Amino acid sequence: MHTVIIVIHLMIVAALIGVVLLQRSEGGGLGMGSGGGGGFMTGRGTANLLTRTTAFLAIGFFLTSLLLSWLAGLDRRPTSILDTTTPAAPTSQPGSPAPPLSGGGGSGGVLDTLRQQEQKQAPATPSGPQVPRSQ
Repeated sequence: MHTVIIVIHLMIVAALIGVVLLQRSEGGGLGMGSGGGGGFMTGRGTANLLTRTTAFLAIGFFLTSLLLSWLAGLDRRPTSILDTTTPAAPTSQPGSPAPPLSGGGGSGGVLDTLRQQEQKQAPATPSGPQVPRSQ
C-alpha cells in the first residue's frame, strides 16, 4: 500500500515539475511591474490549461502527502520514557556483589577466559619497592 502511494506521489511530483517548467515566465516576480492588464491574476492568466493542470497536480501532491503521513503514523505505537516493565529476577541490595552469570564452571565466556589467562600470567607481587634495572 505504501509503495503504490509513493509511486503515485513521485509521478505527481515529476508531472508537477514538468508543468511548472513548461509555463511561460511572466518576468518581474508574479507579474508585478508588468504595468498593463497582462498580470498574474487576470482572466487569461488563470484560465490557462497549464495553470489549471498545475493546480490539480498541487492538490494531488498535497493529498498524497497527507495520506502518506497518515499511513506512517498508523505503525507507531506509544512509548514511554519510563521503564514500566518488571524485572524478571530479584534485584540485589545496593553494595552487595552481583551473582556470577555463569554456573561457576569457568566456561562463562570471553571475559572469564581472559581473567583466567591474566591470573596465570600475573607475576608474584613484590614484597617492597623495586629498583629500576637497565637492560
